[in-house]
Amino acid sequence: MRAGIACLVLAYVLSQFYRAFLAVMTPVLKAELGITSEDLAAASGIWFLAFALMQFPVGWALDRIGPRLTSMALLSLGGAGGATVFALAEGPVAIMVAMGLIGIGCSPVLMASYYIFARSFPPAVFGTLAGAVVGIGSLGNIAGSLPLAWAVDAFGWRETLFALAAVTLAVAAAIGLMVRDPARVEGEAKGSVLDLLKMPLLWPVLIMMVVCYAPAAGLRGLWIGPYYADVFDASAGQIGTATLVMGLAMVAGSFAYGPLDRLLGTRKGLILGGNLIVGLCLLALWAMPTANGWTALALFAGIGLFGASFPMVIAHGRAFVPPHLLGRGVTLLNFFGIASPGLMQFATGRLHASVAPTPPEAPYAALFLFFALFVLAGCAVYAFSRDRTD
Repeated sequence: MRAGIACLVLAYVLSQFYRAFLAVMTPVLKAELGITSEDLAAASGIWFLAFALMQFPVGWALDRIGPRLTSMALLSLGGAGGATVFALAEGPVAIMVAMGLIGIGCSPVLMASYYIFARSFPPAVFGTLAGAVVGIGSLGNIAGSLPLAWAVDAFGWRETLFALAAVTLAVAAAIGLMVRDPARVEGEAKGSVLDLLKMPLLWPVLIMMVVCYAPAAGLRGLWIGPYYADVFDASAGQIGTATLVMGLAMVAGSFAYGPLDRLLGTRKGLILGGNLIVGLCLLALWAMPTANGWTALALFAGIGLFGASFPMVIAHGRAFVPPHLLGRGVTLLNFFGIASPGLMQFATGRLHASVAPTPPEAPYAALFLFFALFVLAGCAVYAFSRDRTD
């Protein structure tokens, strides 16, 4: 069991890497392939949308086939295959196709581990275990920052992507060898996602899933790179450092949220308070987008730290899901959490292109305000949710 979970966590490290590495790749892809920030926003959005749409078949497969075969097959074909297509890309279309394939490949790995936790561990520790997986997996965020910038400088971006394809294939093979499917429960074949959507208690939690991850994912996954390049004329190494700091903050937040709901005795209050702070950090970036690079970095770190509530929101929703629908329940929650950043990348790409870049910070100030209003609106709905801990 432990070896199998370790393999799934390693796969989630790759998932976090692939959703965030475009921010560091921005300068070299613009220089060599002529790709624009809007192209990269679309590619990032395609990753999230492909990932999100796969949650429905993944949920069915977890309940019917099990996490081992589901994760191994998709990660090897989609993940390794997509990284290979990326390494061979000659333009924006190939980059978008590659990101879609990688999104499909990464789609089952986090939910596979959550499925095993929900089946094999006491409910009271689900939030802590879920947060720990995201925290460890966020090391992929770290690898996709300054270390990636070093690798690209040392070996070239195509060679780096070929190596990542090989690593992804090796991890998929390890999942096939090490993961053990948990025992099924009686009645698990009955029911569907529609039964879950008929539960009024879930809807405020689903709205929070829509808003809680999108700002951190969108900024860390893409916009922090162009922002530092355009506003502060930052180099690839400096962008790598900025993304590293934000990534470390996201790791810290993922570990912190898990124990805090038991310490504070309220899951709803913890999630609501953290996301309100995210909204305030975004409003501060909107109000002073050119204060200096360090002030901006502190605010990005705050967004990463307090915006790491994703696993805790899943824990809140999972507490309402009946046992026989756990696979479809956690993947439904994940769908709302991952589809939102995908759609937001398309929206923010359009917004960025529509604002005149004079002064250069103007498009980014618009992005920060857009993200702030988005998360604060979600908090207003979530305030009416029912609190539930395990």
